[in-house]
Amino acid sequence: MHELSIVMGIIKIAEDHAKAAGAHSVDEIELDIGTLSGVDMESMEFAWTQAKKGTMLNNSLKKVNSISAKAKCLDCDTEFDIKNYYDACPVCGEHLISILRGKELKVKSLLVS
Repeated sequence: MHELSIVMGIIKIAEDHAKAAGAHSVDEIELDIGTLSGVDMESMEFAWTQAKKGTMLNNSLKKVNSISAKAKCLDCDTEFDIKNYYDACPVCGEHLISILRGKELKVKSLLVS
């Protein structure tokens, strides 16, 4: 379950920023997670609940923005939504695509006190 290591990394980032700001707790954290990031949201939620205990995020509210995946065909330049890395262009059928978004996994914002 790599979600636990992801959550622990997120907590460390949030705590480091909160401490640098002179805060005592993180009240809210906002995350951007792409649909192609490889994160299982159910596993992440379980890991989050357990890992935040005893940290500056113990009572924090977590908001997750799901970023839908979008790609561009490198043959015909069509931009389209995708569900998987191997999806073909709906216009020309080409599989040579560039992922434009959907791989995100980042802390977007923190509210500290």
